[in-house]
Amino acid sequence: MTFNPNARLDTSQVEDRRGSGGGVGGTGLAVGGGGIGILVLIVSLIFGVDLQGSGIPLPTDAGTSSSSQPRAGTQGAAPSGAGLSESCQTGEDANQREDCRIVGFVNSIQAYWSQEIPRRYGQYEPARTQLFSEGTQTACGSASSAVGPFYCPADQKVYIDLSFFNELQQRFGARGGPFAQAYVLSHEYGHHIQNQIGTLERGQRDQDGPQSGAVRVELQADCFAGVWAHNAVATGYIQQLTEEDIAVALDAAAAVGDDRIQQKMQGRVNPESWTHGSAAQRQQWFTQGYRTGDMNACDTFRGRI
Repeated sequence: MTFNPNARLDTSQVEDRRGSGGGVGGTGLAVGGGGIGILVLIVSLIFGVDLQGSGIPLPTDAGTSSSSQPRAGTQGAAPSGAGLSESCQTGEDANQREDCRIVGFVNSIQAYWSQEIPRRYGQYEPARTQLFSEGTQTACGSASSAVGPFYCPADQKVYIDLSFFNELQQRFGARGGPFAQAYVLSHEYGHHIQNQIGTLERGQRDQDGPQSGAVRVELQADCFAGVWAHNAVATGYIQQLTEEDIAVALDAAAAVGDDRIQQKMQGRVNPESWTHGSAAQRQQWFTQGYRTGDMNACDTFRGRI
């Protein structure tokens, strides 16, 4: 995939806090607002931290970082003295730099939902994305890079350390690539859509198991990601998607399936501790959204999933 080189990027939608510290002390993983511990769910799934009694062990070096042990970086870090607003101005910049690519994806995702949500539910409230490194403070508590990407409903922001994309490939075996990044971001923005339309809180009702509310919330976010992908070209930011792009997104979705991660981390699969869904389910619901392009097709709360 490529970005439209003439598209104008809106860097006001992305905060760049990389290199500014932020720490991980204080209250820890306190989750506020929105009625569901999305932050906790992401930690439990992506890096195996047993915050919900899931029984997924955490390898000693999995997702950990410190100032003396920096994590592997990614290309496209903002050079000294040059912020995103200077470096990321057009789609051509997004084709050249990873951080500008993130801006482009965020712009496209929000361009779609800012048109779709008012047609169905009323005003769309934009959500900013914050890029950070090592740790950051959020309205859901303090977080380290180990938590992976997450959405905080209390401040309506998506948080991501770009080094996560290295983890996705190196630790979880995903193929990686630009549209894997697009999948991750559009999934997190799927949680923002849920927060606006009132389905995010359904994950509170039962938070473990293959048919749980938590899994249904996550699969709906995958479906919303697919809906955006179906409509991405129409936003004007992205040029035509290929079958390979969608295959990359599906590969990333499968890589973070509960069964894949449990098998890799503990050598066995326990569906009763699932919080996000299996690899097959995540692919199925992304495909459902992508095939239909209609958020009405994303009702994961009816029947069995």
